[in-house]
Amino acid sequence: MAEEHRELEERIIIKDQHTKEIDLVNRDPKHINEDVVKVDFEDVIAEPVGTYSFDGVWKTSYTTFTVSKYWCYRLLSALLGIPLAVLWGFLFALISFCHIWAVVPCIKSYLIEIQCVSRIYSLCIHTFCDPLFEALAKICSNIRVAVRKEI
Repeated sequence: MAEEHRELEERIIIKDQHTKEIDLVNRDPKHINEDVVKVDFEDVIAEPVGTYSFDGVWKTSYTTFTVSKYWCYRLLSALLGIPLAVLWGFLFALISFCHIWAVVPCIKSYLIEIQCVSRIYSLCIHTFCDPLFEALAKICSNIRVAVRKEI
């Protein structure tokens, strides 16, 4: 009984990864579009002092801008939202696939190969360069430099 309950919980957890509920109120919980698309009427159209239009024109322009932006966005998202979601889902799936099945294995293979090369390189350096630099160090170790100030 306990084992069946545990298996049921595991199936629910696996199902929840792909069918989790989304927040319909806060649609940008990570604030990725915080500064990008907040464009209001005042950000686009402004009349400096001394060049005002009629109050009715200003109010109607504000209403027209706000309503048309709202409904154009809704219409575009209704028409293109799902196809673009499929496109972006495919693109990110492709990127994930390439990363998992091509990039990481290539990097791991490179690291394995370079480890062998680095051992050979290290052996050559220690064999040929270390004695040379030790000899140069012994030659230069007896050099004394004295600085005198002549008046």
